[in-house]
Amino acid sequence: MEKLRILIPKGRIFDNVSRLFSEAGFSISMADRTYRPSMGAPWLDAKIMKPQNVGELLELGSHDAGFTGIDWIKESSADVEEILDLGFDKVRIVAAVPQDYDEVKLKSKKLVVATEYVNIAEAWLKSSGYQYRILRTYGATEVFPPDDADMIIDNTSSGQTLKDNGLKIIGTLLESSTRFVASRLALANAEKKGRIEELEMLFRAVMNGRERVMLEMNIPKEQFESLSNLPAMRSPTVAPLYGDAGYAVKIAVNKNEVPDIIPKLKKLGALDIVEYDLRKVVQ
Repeated sequence: MEKLRILIPKGRIFDNVSRLFSEAGFSISMADRTYRPSMGAPWLDAKIMKPQNVGELLELGSHDAGFTGIDWIKESSADVEEILDLGFDKVRIVAAVPQDYDEVKLKSKKLVVATEYVNIAEAWLKSSGYQYRILRTYGATEVFPPDDADMIIDNTSSGQTLKDNGLKIIGTLLESSTRFVASRLALANAEKKGRIEELEMLFRAVMNGRERVMLEMNIPKEQFESLSNLPAMRSPTVAPLYGDAGYAVKIAVNKNEVPDIIPKLKKLGALDIVEYDLRKVVQ
């Protein structure tokens, strides 16, 4: 059996990807000073890389699938197939300048723009009509202004780090999150494509499970009709209680609906309501 070669990013994305694999049923373990984690499945082979490199390595075909932010896919213009938006590690790619800069000042000079996102930045700066010189950075971009740069283009989740460094956001270039992506060469291989689709199904099941809970309750016979329109993924699961005393009912609902649903259920006559988390929901 040919192994599916997976790239997992270093840094902030790693913990979320590791948790996703764990909840999908694959335990990731990694010894110190190694870039080859054990994946808990004989058909998976993983390597740790910087997220910036994932897209291009997949395009080259040296690996089959991986995880990275859509920002780095767009920055490298990597020709890969997006399989699934995992929705975590959300950031915005923004342009930020010192607080005392205004549009007149920005347009009156050739700006030094510090960024790791050279290609994304250049496209935006050109379309915005700025004169500029790009200064490539390798982390800690926010420290460059005002001494060494007039503007930065960088990722941010809350914008607080920018504020703490005396910067204000003047534009959002891109919104990004972690994606599960695949090599087109791997998708042309029937066996590898099947494995990638299996992972996609399991990851979707985990993500669906995180969003929902199961509610179980007992409903007396006389209240059953008033509770006949219970919310559920498809329809409630109903079973008669011992002694023909009523019904045991299960419904899977979105977590954010629970604060409204439980009080309504109680008022309508539901008894012994129990809530519990779901690990996976395969639809």
